[in-house]
Amino acid sequence: MVANSLTQTKKPTTFSTFITSDAVKNKINSMIAGKDGGKFITSLISLVSNNPEIAKCEHSTILSSALLGESLKLSPSPQLGQFYIVPFKENDRQTGELKRTVAQFQIGYKGYIQLAIRSGYYKKLNVLDIKEGELIKYDPLDETIEVKLIEDEEAREQARTIGYYAMFEYQNGFKKTLYWSRAKMENHAQKYSQAYRTDLKKNWKYSFWSKDFDGMAFKTMLRQLISKWGIMSVDFQTAIANDMAVIENDKPIFVDNNEEYIEAQTIEPETVEEAQADTPDPLDNFDE
Repeated sequence: MVANSLTQTKKPTTFSTFITSDAVKNKINSMIAGKDGGKFITSLISLVSNNPEIAKCEHSTILSSALLGESLKLSPSPQLGQFYIVPFKENDRQTGELKRTVAQFQIGYKGYIQLAIRSGYYKKLNVLDIKEGELIKYDPLDETIEVKLIEDEEAREQARTIGYYAMFEYQNGFKKTLYWSRAKMENHAQKYSQAYRTDLKKNWKYSFWSKDFDGMAFKTMLRQLISKWGIMSVDFQTAIANDMAVIENDKPIFVDNNEEYIEAQTIEPETVEEAQADTPDPLDNFDE
């Protein structure tokens, strides 16, 4: 787990000034030994430099999110989609004025896959969108699915998505599957994401669900499947417990849901409502 974040009493002119200060370098070196500490600093400066909105965040929250991702051995590269550092504006509840801009730690579905496979428990793990005409039958009692996938990849890409399927198989042969219709996933998104509801109402595309519905659906399917029936490694539990949070003083803080959403480089934050609803107790099952 990430060590306590450094308190930012006075915001440096640039993020590079902050991260190369002696106190911050000592903090990083205490957690990331040797040359890896230097690589971490260089890659993080590059990430922030290429996204002006992230650069506006309180620098300590950027660092805390990045260190959490590093502790999970996940990459913040948007191209890899394992985890994201997402800018988030927190407004005052009563006045509506901007209080601060912070960075949220948000894990992608590919990050969940990495953590699950790395645990060594899973022989197979898959999540897939099901296209129109492919589903023949799904039996939720026996958890068996019969599909005939469209062979032409280009034609399949263009076909309408009607549902989502996820499965895992342990090394010992135990299997579990899950299928949700597109309509069920749409209802889930509208129920738990205020940002998505706002997007639909105002014809915006700021939320995760609006920008990458399938990616959010894959993430939801994996969370549902593994959190309810799978074995979760310590790293997997850590990722779920901190997903969509601002990491401050070594704790995930789910900030006020009166936020204003920022156009980030690749994806947008969701609301506290979804974060809390999607975050299970690692010691218990949950139902979103």
